[in-house]
Amino acid sequence: MPSCEMCGADKSSLTKTKVEGATLELCDSCTDFGTKVRTESSSSGSSKYSTSSDSGKNSGGSSGSANSAGSGGGRAPDMFDDMDTLAADYDSRIRKAREALELTQEELADQLNEKASLIRKLETGDVLPDEEVQQKVETALEVELSEGTDVDDADWSGQSDGSMTLGDVVKRKD
Repeated sequence: MPSCEMCGADKSSLTKTKVEGATLELCDSCTDFGTKVRTESSSSGSSKYSTSSDSGKNSGGSSGSANSAGSGGGRAPDMFDDMDTLAADYDSRIRKAREALELTQEELADQLNEKASLIRKLETGDVLPDEEVQQKVETALEVELSEGTDVDDADWSGQSDGSMTLGDVVKRKD
């Protein structure tokens, strides 16, 4: 009888699951830790992986919106579809918004109930804000620190758009 590669339990049926880059044979209770790998015969879709939300389990409020939001891209939605990324210039956005309100770093820190050193580190880009601090800063300064991830699968399809590639520039030594 095969055993689960994660918990070691002897089970009659195991499911191929990708966990942090490794494909493992897991029992039903351990498959929630990764992404189930679909077999070619069971799915006619172009996606190789499915998320655990596709298995009929609703793990929270965001899985319902993930299924409806990013489903048009030809791949199964995952937890990163609904996430916003922190803007590359978040540090200057914070500083400019604070200065526009004529607040010192210490005054902003008091208003947010955070340390002034954290505000300094945020404004210099030394520290990334966690979700709670980001929310506080966005509310207090009325500034948006995140960018939506509107990346289409077509952007990653490998089709040439007429621009140069590395192969166009590099000269081989034979």
